[in-house]
Amino acid sequence: MSIAQEFKKFALRGNVMDMAVGIIIGAAFGKIVSSLVSDILMPPLGLLLGGADFKDLAVVLQEAVGETPAVVIAYGSFIQTIIDFIIIAMAIFVAIKVMNSMKAKEEAAPAAPPAPSKEEVLLTEIRDLLKNK
Repeated sequence: MSIAQEFKKFALRGNVMDMAVGIIIGAAFGKIVSSLVSDILMPPLGLLLGGADFKDLAVVLQEAVGETPAVVIAYGSFIQTIIDFIIIAMAIFVAIKVMNSMKAKEEAAPAAPPAPSKEEVLLTEIRDLLKNK
C-alpha cells in the first residue's frame, strides 16, 4: 500500500474527522472564553481590587532602553490565562459528564426483543398443533 493510499485511509476514518471538528470547535470556544474572561470578568474584578487592570499587572525586571523593549514578568496576563483555563476545563467537564450520563441511560434501557418472524410464528403454531395430537 502506498503512502498516499495509507494517508487517505487514515484521513477519511470517522475518528479523524470527528477529532478535526472537535479541534475547530474547541479553538472557537477558547476564543469565546478568552473574551469572556478579559472583557467581562476581569474588569469588575480589577475594579474590586482598586481599579487595577490585569493586563497591566507586571513586574519590570529591566526598563526599556532605546529601541530595546522592557523585560517584564506579566503576571496579570498569566492570571487571566489561568482563569481562561479553569472556565474551559469546567465547561469540558460538564459536557463530558452530560454525554456520559446520556450514554449510561442509553445502555441501561434494554432494547425490546424483536418481533418473531413469520416463519417463527408458523413453526410455533405447527409445534403447538403437534403437541395437541
